[in-house]
Amino acid sequence: MSSLFQHLRIHQVFGANTNVGKTIFTTSLVRASALRGKKVFYLKPVSTGPLDDADDHHVNRYTTKYSSLITAECLFRYDEPVSPHLAVKLRDVESTRQPPSDATFIDSVANRIRIYAKSGNAPAHMYLETAGGVHSPTLSGTSQADCYRPLFLPTVLVGDSQLGGISTTISSYESLLLRGYTVDAVVLFHDDYYRNWEYLKPYFAERGVFLATVDHPPGKLADPLQDFASTDQYYESITSVESEGIRSVVDHLDKCHHHRLQDLESMPRRALDSIWWPFVQHGLVQGDKDVNVIDSAYADFFSVTNKNALADRSSTQSVLSPQYDGSASWWTQTFGHAHPSLTMAAAKASGRYGHVMFPQAVHLPALKLAERLLNGPGKGWASRAFFSDNGSTGMEVAIKMALRAFTTRQQHNLNNEEKKELGILGLKGSYHGDTIGAMDACEEGIYTCEWHESKGFWFDPPTVGIKDGEVLINIPASLASFSHSKTVKAESIAWVYEVENRINTPLARAYAMYVTRALEALNQRGGPVLAALVIEPILMGAGGMLFVDPLFQRVLVDTVRGRRSGASHRWSGLPVIFDEVFVGLNRIGVESTGPLLGVYPDISVNAKVLTGGLIPLAVTLTSQSIFEAFLSDSKAEALLHGHSYTAHPIGCEVANETLSMLDKLALSDEWIAAQGSWVKENGDQSPVWSLWDPNFVGEVSKLPQVKEVMALGSVLSIKVEDKAAGYTSQSAQTLFQPLYEPKAPDGILSSAPGGAPFGIHYRTLGDVAYFMTSLNTSVSVIRSIEDRIWETLTST
Repeated sequence: MSSLFQHLRIHQVFGANTNVGKTIFTTSLVRASALRGKKVFYLKPVSTGPLDDADDHHVNRYTTKYSSLITAECLFRYDEPVSPHLAVKLRDVESTRQPPSDATFIDSVANRIRIYAKSGNAPAHMYLETAGGVHSPTLSGTSQADCYRPLFLPTVLVGDSQLGGISTTISSYESLLLRGYTVDAVVLFHDDYYRNWEYLKPYFAERGVFLATVDHPPGKLADPLQDFASTDQYYESITSVESEGIRSVVDHLDKCHHHRLQDLESMPRRALDSIWWPFVQHGLVQGDKDVNVIDSAYADFFSVTNKNALADRSSTQSVLSPQYDGSASWWTQTFGHAHPSLTMAAAKASGRYGHVMFPQAVHLPALKLAERLLNGPGKGWASRAFFSDNGSTGMEVAIKMALRAFTTRQQHNLNNEEKKELGILGLKGSYHGDTIGAMDACEEGIYTCEWHESKGFWFDPPTVGIKDGEVLINIPASLASFSHSKTVKAESIAWVYEVENRINTPLARAYAMYVTRALEALNQRGGPVLAALVIEPILMGAGGMLFVDPLFQRVLVDTVRGRRSGASHRWSGLPVIFDEVFVGLNRIGVESTGPLLGVYPDISVNAKVLTGGLIPLAVTLTSQSIFEAFLSDSKAEALLHGHSYTAHPIGCEVANETLSMLDKLALSDEWIAAQGSWVKENGDQSPVWSLWDPNFVGEVSKLPQVKEVMALGSVLSIKVEDKAAGYTSQSAQTLFQPLYEPKAPDGILSSAPGGAPFGIHYRTLGDVAYFMTSLNTSVSVIRSIEDRIWETLTST
């Protein structure tokens, strides 16, 4: 992951093209740094072509007088003077050897950087020279811009001074920006014929990027000794104290390094003085040490400040450490952070549209997304897609739709006052967002506020968990008298989710009797008129990672509809809303929960995974019968609800790319292998599966400090033993606190990018700790996280 040291200033040198003088400029930077008495490290990760022409040899040849200060190395060397991805194939043409993977390549570079950093704590400089242009392939064939991104090294871009160089320089700069690189300086030759520098200097000045030029090197001379003397004299002229060119670049790079360290050091205090965090009690924040400073993020890892290394000016440790994003950044990350495909999708829509008004209009990204969702999670029941900003507002829309549909059908039985007091039927522990309407659809609890007025009735649901290797359905006290048991032992996880096979069991009949009698009692007490059923199907997230018995939710839907449910074409009884903001789109291993429950909603909401964690967007899907409740000749009877950024093209384009990538991921070897590990004993394919290893889940459930554990899809939930259970409990936070410390699990190599020891950023819900991967997290990373969790639990 990112490497940043107090004493070692590192810059990566990219070229806008081949033959732009990248090695000339890098050699000049090396000499200028050595001239100041700095220890200098030069690294050429990949070199192709004859050894005499190798760039690291060139650096050594023209820095002889500073040889005691300079180390120049190459990691991967190939004889053929071709692109690295071809060179490795040509060398191994007669063998079955595979080229080094991107992970192996980056680990090698990162390890070399750590060796340089540990060689001393005197101020030093390092320059890493890439090969060819920004998008030239690495050994695996991956673009350099993507391959090197996990290291997140500040960059010097060598511009192109030749014909067409303005375009290649700007294009290279924009390619680096799109991948998050910080370009500290642009350098190029001062060519008086094409005069590219004359155009590029103000261009980059407007963007706050430093640009410097130097004269072209002399032409190659036939006599080797004369050529050496001529070239050496050139380097002397552009790096001397009297020269402004390269010396000014080195000064600027030093300032950039210093300012970056200053920012990282000051950010905690500045944040404490200016930011009001969500879900944080500021009275419990004890100071700068409690602020997690995220410098960058890539794949499944944050790059965060190592506060000890930052405070110790003599430290040879990296100021930055990898930290696994154990909550998928509030359940949004789908393919990890900074995925270039999603970034490009956002840039494409931004460049084509920006944002455009949506009422009675259409643009291709929104249309394609609506059609994709209607034929995906909405297949068989939904006919319309309504766009909004995020999960909470998507749920507000859903509730408004359901209440209108109900009042339209019941208009002769309801007066205006009764319409204003309509209630919601749901489950205890529900959470649908923090807007007032979404809060009103939940029982009063920890998330509500002064304006909240809970309107409705909420059942205490039976839940599923694994304890001591056994799958148990935990029956709440209010229901126990109907089921005659507080727990029901399940045959397996797969059996729990085979709802159709359980629908005629005694437990299903007990659930139906409990629901029916509770609703009858509510009606007799003169409770609120219930106008919609709102549930988080399968898994209730913010309420404590409650894995609800799917049979109960199926029975609940059937009961309120007054019939056995399949596809919902005309709603009956009460409109049914599925809040799939958290669980939808494969977060728990299925695209939609309808097929798992054997019942479809009248309205559903998708968000979070929808845009891969890159940008907010929500879509509320609805059946035709709900849509028709708003059809009229009167404008006042329309759905008068909208947001300034409704169906914004950037969000829609990113969502389309996300769904396309999900379709491919569903066919990947990784998913197929994970699904296979959860196959039932009789050999049939299980309807549910997880990226977490089933043996790990079972063994964790046997630990004495664990009350129960459960896993579906990318979600792992561990409930700890705690007499003071609930959201305000600190038991899970305390138990898993060691996970924050950067380290590799005992006896194995780190699986973080760059091979560095890593910490785990996780969140708790009182006595519940949950861990969540991206949907494409590698098997090696997941196994490493499991090892860290096991190590933490067994060492307490």
